Amino acid sequence: MNKQIIHNVPTNIITGFLGSGKTSAILHLLKNKPSDERWAILVNEFGEVGVDGSFLSAKHTEEQGVFIREVPGGCMCCAAGVPMQIALNQLLQHAKPDRLLIEPTGLGHPKEILQVLSAEHYQNVLSLQKTLTLVDARNLQDARYTTHDTFNQQIAIADTVVGNKVDLYQEEDKVRLMAYAKAQGQENVAVIFAEHGNINYSQLLGKTSIYIPTSHSHGHSHSHNHRHQAKEVAVAEKLIPAGGSIKAVNKGEGFNSIGWRFSATIVFDYKKLNALLNGLKMQRVKGVFNTDKGVFSFNNSTETLTEIENDNAKESRFEVIDKYLDDRLEAQLIDCYIKE
Repeated sequence: MNKQIIHNVPTNIITGFLGSGKTSAILHLLKNKPSDERWAILVNEFGEVGVDGSFLSAKHTEEQGVFIREVPGGCMCCAAGVPMQIALNQLLQHAKPDRLLIEPTGLGHPKEILQVLSAEHYQNVLSLQKTLTLVDARNLQDARYTTHDTFNQQIAIADTVVGNKVDLYQEEDKVRLMAYAKAQGQENVAVIFAEHGNINYSQLLGKTSIYIPTSHSHGHSHSHNHRHQAKEVAVAEKLIPAGGSIKAVNKGEGFNSIGWRFSATIVFDYKKLNALLNGLKMQRVKGVFNTDKGVFSFNNSTETLTEIENDNAKESRFEVIDKYLDDRLEAQLIDCYIKE
C-alpha cells in the first residue's frame, strides 16, 4: 500500500524559554481549532520521561482530530535532526494533518529546528508559517536570561514575540519587551501581549519571514551544551517495576532535570501532593498523577500551581528543571503515596 502524499502542511513553531507558557498557549489554540481540521503536535522535552504530551492529551484526543507525538531527552535538533525527523515523519503519516505545531524544549535551539524543517526533503511537505516566541517580559531584568544564547535566539527567529503573563506586568515591562524585541529580533517582528497563553488562532496564519540556510544538511556542526548518550530503550518507554518507579536525569544549557515515571498501581494523596508541589519554586515543575481524587495534570513555574483534570493518564509522571535540584525530592514524593 502506498503512503498518502503529505503536501504543504501549514507548520508553526511555538517556542519560548522555560516557564514562558508554551504548553498553555497550545492548549488555548487547540480550543479554537476548526472542528473539521486535523492538527498534529510535535513536542520536544528537555527531560527524559515526557510529561507535556499528557498535558495536551488530557482533553484532546485523536477522535477530536488532535495527534500528539513527544521527543523527550533534550534538544531534538541534535544528531543531525534524526530523532526529530523520525518522530515528525511518523506523526505526519499517522495524522495526515491540516496543521502542524512544533513545541521545542525551552532549552532547545529553534534555529537548528528551522534548518531541519527547511531542508530539501520537507520543502514540498511543509509550509513554514509564523514562528511565535513566548516571553515573560519580567525576566528581561535578569541577566541569567538576557545573557543566555538560547533565550536570545528564540527572540531572533520570531515572527511574533508574545509577551505572556501580561496580567502580572508593570507598564515598564511591556515597554522593555518591545525595545528588546526590536534590538534582538527581526526588523519586522511583531510584539503582542497575552494572559495565560491565550493567543488568537489568527496569529498562526501567514508565511514566516525568517530565512534559515540549510547548510547543516551537508554536515551538522553546531555545538550544543547538552548531554547525549546512547540509550538502548528510551526512559519514556521502559517497563516500570510493579509498584515501583523509574528515575531519569538530564543536564545541559546550565540546567538540570530529574524525572520519574511511577507504576499505575501507585496512588498519591492529593492533599499531600498539592502541598508539596505548591512549595516547589523551580524553573519548571510539571506532572501527571493518579491521586485519591482522580487523575490531575499539575504545572508550576515559579509562581502559582495550576491543575487540569485528566481522563487519559495510565501512569504518573513528574519532571522538575532548575539550576540546582534538591536531593530530598524523591523521598518527599514517596511520602505522598497512599499506603495500603
